[in-house]
Amino acid sequence: MPTRVNRQTVDLSAYPDLIVLYLGMRVNRLYGIRTFFSFGRKISESVAGKPDGLLLHEPVYYSFFPMNMGMRQYWRDLPSLLDFARSEPHRQWWLDFLRDSGGTGFWHETYSVRGGMEAVYDDVPKPLGFGRFAGIQRARGPMFGSAARLGRSDDGNPVLSETDLYES
Repeated sequence: MPTRVNRQTVDLSAYPDLIVLYLGMRVNRLYGIRTFFSFGRKISESVAGKPDGLLLHEPVYYSFFPMNMGMRQYWRDLPSLLDFARSEPHRQWWLDFLRDSGGTGFWHETYSVRGGMEAVYDDVPKPLGFGRFAGIQRARGPMFGSAARLGRSDDGNPVLSETDLYES
């Protein structure tokens, strides 16, 4: 017997600057399992703190082998996302990870209602997402920070500068 489809949609007019962020961590080496679970705990604690502007946080499972899991987050706007990313302890986690990925890879893709999409892939051995069709380039210079990759010059400096990462 056929069933009728209950087709629904949403009114996003109250969120004119909505940001959707997909993040993932991939285990590249066996010892990366420890790093993976350590970051999972830290992220759960930070989300439980209800950062200003975070509308929704959902876990996402991309693959079990190789282990690649992450989250989808909805943020009110880019400034609130960047304020969270620049705050402690997130900023320190990011710096520590970029200095030593601990046997894992990290990636994110950002989609903005105002326009623009961007991504970064750190220690991800095979292209995924945008990288599978758009090509990969180094995240240096104007491509270093997510706001600049989104074409937003009004949102300040990157969470970490290239100097923080490469010259300290």
